Amino acid sequence: MLSADQTVQHYENFPVGSWLLPRRFRRPVAVVYHVARYADDLADEGEASTAERLAALEACSAELARIAAGQMPLTARFQALAPVVAQYQIPLSLFEDLFSAFRQDVVKTRYADFGEVIDYCRRSANPVGRILLHIFGFQDARMLAQSDGICTALQLVNFWQDVAIDLRKDRIYLPQDELARFGVSEAMLQAGQATPELKRLLAFQCERTRKMLVAGSPLGRALPGRIGLEIRTIVLSADRVLSKLKAVDYDVYTARPTLGGLDWPLILYQAIKATWFVTRPSAGCSHS
Repeated sequence: MLSADQTVQHYENFPVGSWLLPRRFRRPVAVVYHVARYADDLADEGEASTAERLAALEACSAELARIAAGQMPLTARFQALAPVVAQYQIPLSLFEDLFSAFRQDVVKTRYADFGEVIDYCRRSANPVGRILLHIFGFQDARMLAQSDGICTALQLVNFWQDVAIDLRKDRIYLPQDELARFGVSEAMLQAGQATPELKRLLAFQCERTRKMLVAGSPLGRALPGRIGLEIRTIVLSADRVLSKLKAVDYDVYTARPTLGGLDWPLILYQAIKATWFVTRPSAGCSHS
């Protein structure tokens, strides 16, 4: 089980809080990231029992309650969060949404339909984007909606990228009704073979996910300067992973597509040009 001062080191697709951001935002973004990452790890990492994981996540909610009551949190991680929440007027409900999604991960391993998956994303991913917009000082309704679209898409990219990894945790985020529609049984998933049926299903998921990225991508042009550059980089990173999924013909068992050193110069170049989503035709998960 994780202690209050531990966070597992992770490969990350998307450079949230990177050096691209103005310096004044990097610390508050890092504080938020470490709280969210720590709580996520409570649901996923280590050898803790279900009861222990849920108790640890409830302890995170109790820390939020202390912040809400104007009391000093018990742990350093939340002590660092309290002044960030106060300075940027971040609703604590956004963090509680995250924690509720992580508690769900402990007990729910199958999703009946895409609506259930989207509800999970609404709590597991969208709050992060809304918290960032609070820190950046933007609360326009259209920006919030675009942020939700991007964040949901980022979560979905992770799901399609991690089908094999999640199976080892007995989790399937592919909707059950869509598995049936494409002729993919759970036994087929567990067999560890990228069948034609599974490839068609993942191609469908990737196309739908990319449409969400495109819908949210104007946020990267609406936000100013290096903030917008960060958002454009995140969106392009997600699309790059989708392209890599297609390039391996959706064989998520043989190789998990990830971003490497050769990807980042192209992503950054495209983000600086800021014309990619305007000029590129909508072609599903086409290869960049």
